[in-house]
Amino acid sequence: MAWTVFSIIGIIAFAISGAIVAMEEEYDIFGVYLLGIVTAFGGGAIRNLLIGVPVSALWEQEMMFQVALLVMTIIFLFPRHLINHWNRWGKFFDAIGLSAFAIQGALFAVQLGLPISAIVVAAVLTGSGGGIIRDVLAKRKPLILRNEVYAVWAVFIGLIIGFELATSDLALYILFVITTTLRVFSYIKKWQLPFRSLQQS
Repeated sequence: MAWTVFSIIGIIAFAISGAIVAMEEEYDIFGVYLLGIVTAFGGGAIRNLLIGVPVSALWEQEMMFQVALLVMTIIFLFPRHLINHWNRWGKFFDAIGLSAFAIQGALFAVQLGLPISAIVVAAVLTGSGGGIIRDVLAKRKPLILRNEVYAVWAVFIGLIIGFELATSDLALYILFVITTTLRVFSYIKKWQLPFRSLQQS
């Protein structure tokens, strides 16, 4: 049950994220649908490739594709003055997608009986893979490659689930809320990972 819930939450959040980014870049309606789809399903496709699951398994999620298309259509028809506030709450949707898909990816790896290293990788790739593709297609620097705290939260989820510290549905929902809150908080407070610049001042 939790796996399905997190799949739906992640797809809705990332479909919105991809559609908004496409409109920010002034893509046409085809670009909106394309960016929304790759954001919502790209992470799962990358994860499947690396853990040995056929990518074609994605096509079995017909209902999920319908949900994504419906959400993107609604966003495309949204009043412009509401979408212009995206910068205020857009990171929230991205945080929701990251947390939901990281949990979903980790659970998927656990179901396959994979080791904890694979569980963490599955969490990171499922949680951030779609966002990476979205940002590359939009000619933006992917969030995961910036010095802000982003993929660390997916690693955190992978470790919690991998070490079986959250096994019940309730524990997973609590983990989702905590991780989403931490991601939003880290963005607001501008937490950063250590980095070095080779640019001369």
